[in-house]
Amino acid sequence: MGAKLIEFGGFEMPVQYEGILAEHRAVRQGVGVFDVSHMGEFFVRGKQATEFLQRVLTNDLSQLDAGRAQYNLMLYEGHHDFPDGGTVDDLIVYCIAPEEYLLIVNASNIDKDFAWLDSHRLPYVSLTNRSDELSLLAVQGQYAEATLQPLTDAVLSDVKYYRFIKTVLAGVEMFVARTGYTGEDGFEICFENAHADKIWNALFEAGKKFGIKPIGLGARDTLRLEMGYALYGHELDERTNPIEAGLGWATKLSKSAFNGKTACANAKASPTRRLIGFELSGRAIARQGFEICTADGEKIGEVRSGTLSPSLEQPIGTGYVEAAYSAVGSKIFVKIRERLEEATIVKPPFLKKERAAAVF
Repeated sequence: MGAKLIEFGGFEMPVQYEGILAEHRAVRQGVGVFDVSHMGEFFVRGKQATEFLQRVLTNDLSQLDAGRAQYNLMLYEGHHDFPDGGTVDDLIVYCIAPEEYLLIVNASNIDKDFAWLDSHRLPYVSLTNRSDELSLLAVQGQYAEATLQPLTDAVLSDVKYYRFIKTVLAGVEMFVARTGYTGEDGFEICFENAHADKIWNALFEAGKKFGIKPIGLGARDTLRLEMGYALYGHELDERTNPIEAGLGWATKLSKSAFNGKTACANAKASPTRRLIGFELSGRAIARQGFEICTADGEKIGEVRSGTLSPSLEQPIGTGYVEAAYSAVGSKIFVKIRERLEEATIVKPPFLKKERAAAVF
């Protein structure tokens, strides 16, 4: 389909097809399809599955019942290389049935995540990695439901945000979840690899009247950044805990012990740095690793993500700064090509949408 391919997470991935701007607008104004089959899929089953996940994840799984999904994080504790509370990965947990869960994890972390989970596994828990056997497509945009509905007898309007069903779509049994990484309405569908071509073609036939487009990694990044969604390797990594990353809503310190809980409680009580969003005054674009400074050039942090927002037509970014400099409305300066470019700290999402944050 004319994609420009790059290496990403051990996969050859489309960074763009028609172009990032056109693809970004297709999702914001119509409907687009992302092939995100590089993501990892783990199944957790057994009579201790819930107890196990409560110990290794930050969110509270007692809020989940069958058919519900939840954003979560896995944190280090007692690791010889990384600080307590550092993030192993962020992921989404899908509760299929009591004591049966699907975890969708980041592609570059599949082997690391599985080994880490396996090392903490309780006796009555089975852990299965089906990442190489399952395909995952994200259909995102205001016409996502209208594209998918003719392909299934299930009533998709009944599937609310962060809910999912197991159903037949285009003649194939699959999970259909109302989740996504764009801030738009949409679905993520997961099925056996053998059906991937059939499903892809069915989607593009059904979405033809809505101008459906294939979307690459480039637009995926600009779409998620406009919403302020964290990306592992940028806003999150092994040395970053979820409290400083602004993910306290997904870190339930009220629940019983979980890996990294003490470190998160300490970060909440005595923050040393915070993740901020910022908008640059000029047209220069901040990139990961650029220094964030005071007006006199003193380094107070670093950029984690940056782009020219296609929707706002303004450079935006995220970064970590010392807590004392993190107030919304404050002026900061990003060092770009040895110049200090003025920016204003803002509260994400940069683009105000109904679905600005995951639930729970």
